[in-house]
Amino acid sequence: MKNQINDAKFDYKWVIVAICFLMIFVTLGFCSSNASLYTFAITETLGISRSAYSLNGTARFVSTSLINIFFGTLIAKFGPKKLICAGFICLIATMIIYSVATNVFVFYLGGALLGIGMSWCGTTMVSSIINRWVTENKGTVMGVVLAANGLGGALAAQIVSPIIYDEQNAFGYRNAYRLVAVILAATLVLVLIFFKDKPKGSNGNNFVVHKKKSRARDWIGIEYSKAQKLSFFIPTLICIFLTGFVLHGIGGVASVHQKDVGMSTGYIATVASVHSIALTLFKFLTGFIYDKKGLRFTMTVCSVAAIVSMICLSLQANTLVGKILAMIYGVVSSLSLPLETIMLPIYAGDLFGQKSFDKVLGVFVSVNTAGYALGSPAMNLVYDIFGDYKYGLIACAILMTVVLITMQFIITAANRMRKKVITEAEQQKINGEVTV
Repeated sequence: MKNQINDAKFDYKWVIVAICFLMIFVTLGFCSSNASLYTFAITETLGISRSAYSLNGTARFVSTSLINIFFGTLIAKFGPKKLICAGFICLIATMIIYSVATNVFVFYLGGALLGIGMSWCGTTMVSSIINRWVTENKGTVMGVVLAANGLGGALAAQIVSPIIYDEQNAFGYRNAYRLVAVILAATLVLVLIFFKDKPKGSNGNNFVVHKKKSRARDWIGIEYSKAQKLSFFIPTLICIFLTGFVLHGIGGVASVHQKDVGMSTGYIATVASVHSIALTLFKFLTGFIYDKKGLRFTMTVCSVAAIVSMICLSLQANTLVGKILAMIYGVVSSLSLPLETIMLPIYAGDLFGQKSFDKVLGVFVSVNTAGYALGSPAMNLVYDIFGDYKYGLIACAILMTVVLITMQFIITAANRMRKKVITEAEQQKINGEVTV
């Protein structure tokens, strides 16, 4: 009877997963997903050019990239909870700064703080937390948690849009920012009350034997100092950088390109809505596929989706076929976007293991974000030179093909390294060199 009671005891990891879901729902949903909704109101009301205002995003990505380089060191020293709280404070400060800013330089300051806050309350942090608390089906759990981004963004749009575009108040966007600050503060209180750094009796890492029914690879891994020296480490960073460069660059110009070829604003909005719904589904599906089919299959599916979506986008025109291709792009491109979110912690854990997970993940997010910062400017430079995004889209499709092929070799090399490390560890146990 006593054993049955113990077996039925609630697992606190689900509280942690719920907090992670809420954190992504609020931070990405309210602070990031709908940033473009504010652009028109702010630039028109304050008389700021859109190009000057857009550097606010650059400030965000630069600070995110720099902070994530040190993510592993910081989380080892301070633990997740302190960093999360600091991140929420930065996000609250950002919303307050945005609500009082009257020139671009104050917005840039807010952008830098936004980048820091998202580093400690976004994908990187949630990935590390899930890795600490969840021992089975990590990919599926990660997918469910990160899908909160789309749900939060959808709700946030409905809440803040009427406030931003209040006909009675040209500065309505300021009230929207202040409301978001209150929502962030309320979420911070919940984190303070319910969040725990690690499971009871754990050192913060979960090393479990990989079960046959799952293709995901949860293994102890190697130290970061050794990971850096592996022949496939730098190529992996390059592939992740190019993925961020391509996907963010394409995402930043897709709607504009559709407008350039003559599609109506209403149809473009419909494509965008379908894209958001599909993204929510595919974030969950990507994690599920990884747990069942493994890294190679999942990465290949997402990369092929990216290539197909770019081809569809490059062929779009204001015709029936062109509109069909636009809708295909809206759906298929959603399957490619997990390459810059959920796939980053999967790469870190599968290729290099648990010992170096936080540090490797931080570096992966850093180089991916650096790709964000350069992707959109590069695509717009192509437009300035050629008067069309088409050549840039074709070039990006070629780059993603190169990434897809290169990652096949990287995964093969990582598999060989993993087998070698595991074999050596098992041999040491047999020889009595390691105490089990």
